Amino acid sequence: MNQNINYPVDSRVSDLPQAPFSTELAEELLTTYGSPLYVYVNDVLQQTIRRITKAITYPRTHFHFASVTNGNVALLRYFQQANWGLHANTPGDIYLGLQAGFAPDCIVYSGSNLNRADMEQVLAWGLTTLNLDSLSQLQLCCDVYQEQSRSHSLRLGLRLNQPELTGDSRIGVRPSEFPTAIAQTQQCGLPLAGLHFYRGTGTNATSAFTQTIQAVLATAQLLPDWSYLDFGGGFGYPYHHDGAVFNWEQFGAELTGHLNRCDRPIDLLIEPGRAAIAGCGTLLTKVVSVKWQDDRQIVGVDTTVANLSVPAVHGGYRQIVALTSPSISRHLTDVCGNTTYSRDYLGRSCSLPPLAPGDILAILDVGAYGYAMSSHFLHRPRPAEVLLEADRHRLIRHREDYQILLMNQIF
Repeated sequence: MNQNINYPVDSRVSDLPQAPFSTELAEELLTTYGSPLYVYVNDVLQQTIRRITKAITYPRTHFHFASVTNGNVALLRYFQQANWGLHANTPGDIYLGLQAGFAPDCIVYSGSNLNRADMEQVLAWGLTTLNLDSLSQLQLCCDVYQEQSRSHSLRLGLRLNQPELTGDSRIGVRPSEFPTAIAQTQQCGLPLAGLHFYRGTGTNATSAFTQTIQAVLATAQLLPDWSYLDFGGGFGYPYHHDGAVFNWEQFGAELTGHLNRCDRPIDLLIEPGRAAIAGCGTLLTKVVSVKWQDDRQIVGVDTTVANLSVPAVHGGYRQIVALTSPSISRHLTDVCGNTTYSRDYLGRSCSLPPLAPGDILAILDVGAYGYAMSSHFLHRPRPAEVLLEADRHRLIRHREDYQILLMNQIF
């Protein structure tokens, strides 16, 4: 985990972030389900889905939720009900999507380095769109498809690796390799129909996407059977609430304009992940200890950084709100997890009131890469997950107990 993460201080007491539900409800949830606790707010999720969906008016647009960010089946069903498809990075993503009710032809696979058994399973599940990231994966897919007696239609795409557009990445196929890829698919009678563009993870700069549209389209036209553009994921989320925000409306307008000028009908696939789900999730935790080091408050809580995304990969900053302290004074505060791991900080240099054991903190915006990247590091069982629907709440994943630590062990 990155030791050099910058945790800024929010000194504006009058403009502090707010939890998406009341203190009274937080207390009820913790009394009912225990602490710590992941809480997802359906209203916030639905509002986000609607906004992103409306932002792109191109008529051949298909949204696919990137379930790598959150694989809870109860939440995946909301995307399925909103007529979104699923974007899968792994066979496990596909399995969860099928359990949530997504039809195989609504799941797009865009992963890497499947072995033969994995590829056989993916095709046996009936997926019809696969974006592959190497010539060897493309050949494996073609071989397995032929061995399975072409049981269903299939369209294949390439994940693009073009450094001036995608940056330095291990993933994808260079345009210079396109002729070989075309020959591979023609040999087994499949169209090489798609191009998948991935800008990079967590990008909030709208221009980082819009400035590449024309060049990506020009590259896609190197494929004679080109019929779909998967303009990928990587769309960011403003964890700093006063920071840069991705402009979906601007992005949608520019992408629509370019596609409308294409000389053929092109299906557009968009894969929002964290942008769609981060804001609906909160991790509730209770204060268990408080000490002061000079003017700095050191707060210990009953959760751990292992219940948030890996900071070095998906960022270390999350807004933290005190729900039960009545004080309006603010102090520099470090919020520390319940392990002796030296980097177990859920927040550093936060602006929080004086706290006491039993107070409730809300760690905001954990809907993406929260539970999905949680682990048993230092052997803490993982929290439960709860869903708020209007004025009702329900359990959508049980809290683990210590028995989980022995699962599958043989001794």
